[in-house]
Amino acid sequence: MIERIIRIAAMVLVPAALGAQQTTVERAVNAYAKIRTVRAAFTQTLTNPLTRSDVTSHGELQQQVPGHVAVRFSDPAGDRIVADGKVVWLYLPSTNPGQVIKAHVGDGSAQVPDIMSWFLDSPARRYTITDAGAARIAGHATHAVLLVPRDASLPFAKATVWVDDDDALIRQVETVDTNGLMRRITLTQITPNATLDRDAFTFKVPKGVKVYEQGTT
Repeated sequence: MIERIIRIAAMVLVPAALGAQQTTVERAVNAYAKIRTVRAAFTQTLTNPLTRSDVTSHGELQQQVPGHVAVRFSDPAGDRIVADGKVVWLYLPSTNPGQVIKAHVGDGSAQVPDIMSWFLDSPARRYTITDAGAARIAGHATHAVLLVPRDASLPFAKATVWVDDDDALIRQVETVDTNGLMRRITLTQITPNATLDRDAFTFKVPKGVKVYEQGTT
């Protein structure tokens, strides 16, 4: 009798859990379908399991759909990532002074750091999705989903995405790559359909900085 009750409970609870995770993802997809630009502050923490070290940085994200992303770090100051739809510029003087990487999109040499498209573009087809529980992120009630890619085209082995219970905005993401490197990005002061800086997606090479170009065609 007890085993029968357990089996019946499992039949009831599993569909309920699946429904919850699908609803979380669908709410986020629907919310971002109405968004053309985003502006937000962020905190990023990189955790390296090999060195057992954490590195935390802060900055501002500006994004325009599709494919335009600008990341300007305030700590470490001066670091920038700029994607204009065709080229990704990676300028990190805090760790690689005197150089900038210019990588071309679409030929395999670069991926735009586009959180929205990574997680919300056909998620049911691209990921195995499971529920990852509830949490309070930066003062917001959220529900999380664990996304495991069905192929190796994305730059991570798995990702957890926390979606706001009220407005369905993404409040936090955590990715883990095949080497175990974990990247956690917490978004605050999120403004959907925000006015962006006129030159947000323009990168001017600083004087004296050497450009290393990848993926030229």
